Amino acid sequence: MLKRRRTQKTDYRKRLAMLKSRKVRLVVRKSLSNIHAQLIEYEQSGDRTVAEEVSKNLKKYGWKGHCGNISAAYLTGMLVAAKGLKKDVKEAVLDLGLQTSTKQNVAYAVVRGANDAGMSIPMDNKIAPGTERISGKHVADFAAMLKSGNPEKYKKQFSGCLKSGLDPEDLPKHFEEVKNKIKHELLKG
Repeated sequence: MLKRRRTQKTDYRKRLAMLKSRKVRLVVRKSLSNIHAQLIEYEQSGDRTVAEEVSKNLKKYGWKGHCGNISAAYLTGMLVAAKGLKKDVKEAVLDLGLQTSTKQNVAYAVVRGANDAGMSIPMDNKIAPGTERISGKHVADFAAMLKSGNPEKYKKQFSGCLKSGLDPEDLPKHFEEVKNKIKHELLKG
């Protein structure tokens, strides 16, 4: 038995089905504080990474929010797509690996960001997070409610955000600023 299958790291049936499509794969992996997105192409000698991006690199574009949330995932998708488009990769398929596919998953936010950047990755829009979740409006609404009702819990819950100089109530505005900066710097230029 193959070691990667035995240790439950690779589902070879799913992998073979994706490889038969002959398309580049968008591989998305999430940790607690980062999202890692790669465009990977199959070659006989082994997989080749065409482009990759990690959400912590959003700091270069002024991102002050957490790097492991849906907003960061969307922006990371835009970044990896911009790099892929520069290398003439126009379409891909999502490779979740052994992750469970759930509605409004971070991986689908990455796909939506890549699609909005100009790439073509098939996905049912019903499964992707909505615009309000991607922009962080739900976080801003919760922060505003918590700030008025329980200021101590607010400070504890959003300490990382406040420490970086971002009021959680301003997350949607900050998201749009960073998104526009990425569009201007990478997609237009």
